[in-house]
Amino acid sequence: MSGKLSPGSRLRSQVCSAEVVVVRGGTGTVELTCGGVPMVPLNAAPGDEVTPVPGLMAGVTVGKRYIAPGDEAFEVLVTKPGDGTLADYADPLLIKSAKPLPASD
Repeated sequence: MSGKLSPGSRLRSQVCSAEVVVVRGGTGTVELTCGGVPMVPLNAAPGDEVTPVPGLMAGVTVGKRYIAPGDEAFEVLVTKPGDGTLADYADPLLIKSAKPLPASD
């Protein structure tokens, strides 16, 4: 799915079982793909004869947040795991690292 994605948008992959929720829409436009194929709204039917890109099938983990390398203000949360790689077109998203907790003395 391309364009400016709004927070709360629920999307799913056309090539695997992955589902995400957009947490932050980012500052620009992101062409969100999974397995090299554009993601679609949760209630949309998958396209006919879509095939994943072999190099973009590393999988996503439920509960993890992913950010776009070109727009770190864009963030999605994986709500259902899948075999595809989340990407901004063909540039894989990065797992957002957790902020360290303050040390307690």
